[in-house]
Amino acid sequence: MKKLFLLLVSIMMLVVFTACGNSGSSNETAGKEKEEDKKLEEVSIMLDWYPNAVHSFLYVAQEKGYFEEEGIKVDIQFPASPTDPVNLAAAGKITMGISYQPDVLMARANEDVKVKSIAAIVRSPLNHAVFLKDSPIQTPKDLEGKKVGFPGTPVNEPLIKAMVKHDGGDPEKVEMVDVGFELGSSIVSKRVDAVVGAYINHEVPVLSHEGHETRNFDPTDYGVPNFYELIAVTSDNTWNKDQEKIKAFWRAASKGFKDTEENPDEALKILLANQDKENFPLIEEVEKESLSILLPKMKSDAGFGSQESEPWEKMSTWMKESNLLEKEPSLEETFVNIAE
Repeated sequence: MKKLFLLLVSIMMLVVFTACGNSGSSNETAGKEKEEDKKLEEVSIMLDWYPNAVHSFLYVAQEKGYFEEEGIKVDIQFPASPTDPVNLAAAGKITMGISYQPDVLMARANEDVKVKSIAAIVRSPLNHAVFLKDSPIQTPKDLEGKKVGFPGTPVNEPLIKAMVKHDGGDPEKVEMVDVGFELGSSIVSKRVDAVVGAYINHEVPVLSHEGHETRNFDPTDYGVPNFYELIAVTSDNTWNKDQEKIKAFWRAASKGFKDTEENPDEALKILLANQDKENFPLIEEVEKESLSILLPKMKSDAGFGSQESEPWEKMSTWMKESNLLEKEPSLEETFVNIAE
């Protein structure tokens, strides 16, 4: 009996010691994880809108751990208004924002906002003049006497005027109608004959999904210089202070783009898993078409995100001539080439 009692006590002590040992090991592991987590430097980026195909590379990089490999932890945020990415980046409240080249030129030249582009995400315009396939419109000159809807943002009216004038038409004979963001419904209902400010990777595939085929004019075919549609921006101060952290972010983002390019179906699945269903639910067919349009426009032989001076110089001059800029900003202060 005594032997049995001693055996039971020994077993109980062994269990207690084992449990304590495991607990210590578990606590040690948790401690290490917390320590590793603390070592990751935080980087925030605000999208230009809710998640959609153009942001796939970010979610792929996040899903595959590329940011962590570079020693950073990324916080992807959504804007409350279209001006947030530039304004909050300028104020240092976010590390980076995704915005538009014309908007950054206007902010820098007209309001002396200290922001700069650090990477080109989409290298040519997505903003086209769009109209229904069965429309009699064949060239921009045919927009004379027609109504063209636009979302009220400054660059759209000069785009139409430049295209019509380049095609030999009179831009003063085009009636511009502010339709807000009801671009697709405005041409379907024939409230207007065409729209500008519509994106060939969004409104066009959405309309097609709804059974409305369209045609469009690329502004760069009609007198408008090529420009970077989407860019990543940061403040001058943040760039000077956190340059290495931003470069680490972009190395990881570039890996995400490479994977997106090589396996767009996988990237699409990752994107759909990260969509904001409540505010901007995605249609898989639309995003798939969008991604196929975007990928060639995002690729660069000089490296994903690389920037050249020519699109900045030519767009700056064109915008000044179109009365969109009060002065031409210093391009040395306006962009850097992160891919160098």
